[in-house]
Amino acid sequence: MSINNVQRIVSHIRSGQFRILNDVLRSHTCVYNSKAYLSSAGTVTGQKFILQNKFKGFPKESDVKLLEEELPALQDGQFLCESVYISVDPYQRAYYQRVGDVVLGSQVARIIDSKNPRYPVGKHVIGNYGWKTHHILDDSPSRLGFSTVIIPESVNQPLSYFLGILGMPGVTANFGLLEICQPKHGETVVVTGAAGAVGSLVGQIAKIKGCRVIGVVGSNEKGDWITKDLGFDGFINYKEDNFSKLLTKQAPNGVDCYFDNVGGEISTQIMRQMNLYGRISVCGAIAVYNSTKDEAKASIVQTPMVFKQLKMEGFLVNRWLNRWNEAVNENAQWLKEGKLKSRETITKGFENTFQAFTDMLKGVNFGKAIVEL
Repeated sequence: MSINNVQRIVSHIRSGQFRILNDVLRSHTCVYNSKAYLSSAGTVTGQKFILQNKFKGFPKESDVKLLEEELPALQDGQFLCESVYISVDPYQRAYYQRVGDVVLGSQVARIIDSKNPRYPVGKHVIGNYGWKTHHILDDSPSRLGFSTVIIPESVNQPLSYFLGILGMPGVTANFGLLEICQPKHGETVVVTGAAGAVGSLVGQIAKIKGCRVIGVVGSNEKGDWITKDLGFDGFINYKEDNFSKLLTKQAPNGVDCYFDNVGGEISTQIMRQMNLYGRISVCGAIAVYNSTKDEAKASIVQTPMVFKQLKMEGFLVNRWLNRWNEAVNENAQWLKEGKLKSRETITKGFENTFQAFTDMLKGVNFGKAIVEL
């Protein structure tokens, strides 16, 4: 039953035209999850996390605040969504956010009411709606420039994959490696953050291209996962001593391509062991996102950059918005063929979104970190 029909029922109840038991009314509004409900006026109430204090150092629970909000009636051209899955990602720590704004984040949502024929009730969509349970949307892009996309019903994959392997992390891994590093068969590729949403896919794609792949991770358990399950050729636990010696052992012929998710001193050490004309794709710097300026220090990179004539390029994935589906379709085909694997760490409950976020920043997750509502 649509919101408009429920609103008419509520109106009839209040005017005394007929009576209806509360449990019957609740059965008609079961499309709303436990974090939203109809008020006596027939409007929808949802929840959202706003930024209460700017992040300084590692994010604290007091930096965000969970609020209820009452959504207005739909206008022509608008549609109402309820969240199904919310993504937590490192960029949410790095991007500038204003105090009072809804915390950044992409999600998969279900359309539950609509006054826009392009977005019918029952469809699932992907968009950057932030940490909210319900959203009133139109055709306008989000503040990060991404438009709402309807998930094709023909794609026979879990909806959560559209926040990972078939979503932004998958596109980031695909274009960030293939367009910038341009790996060649037989070359050695090193990936930091190799057990995360992006890094785990980068390594697998490099293997598809015939490369030797070394992953840098934060535990032996993660190392076992990326080598035994994902096919990486080796791993280095960066928490162990003598990183440089461990890298030499894993990559005795040097490193040709480096996909950098982490930054920091480890990146400098990897660059020192790169081969002539090596290529570096800089995706992120999670090692320093939570550091102060005094803490975020690393040895200079100019020496290996110059004498090894390296090419280093940073990127934002929206560079390839006009080619987005190329990467999604290629990843989907590799997934279908069994050449790519996806693993998710799912936290249940909207109220636990912040916990899922900080767990991800601590490296608790294997693969993609997601909140299920």
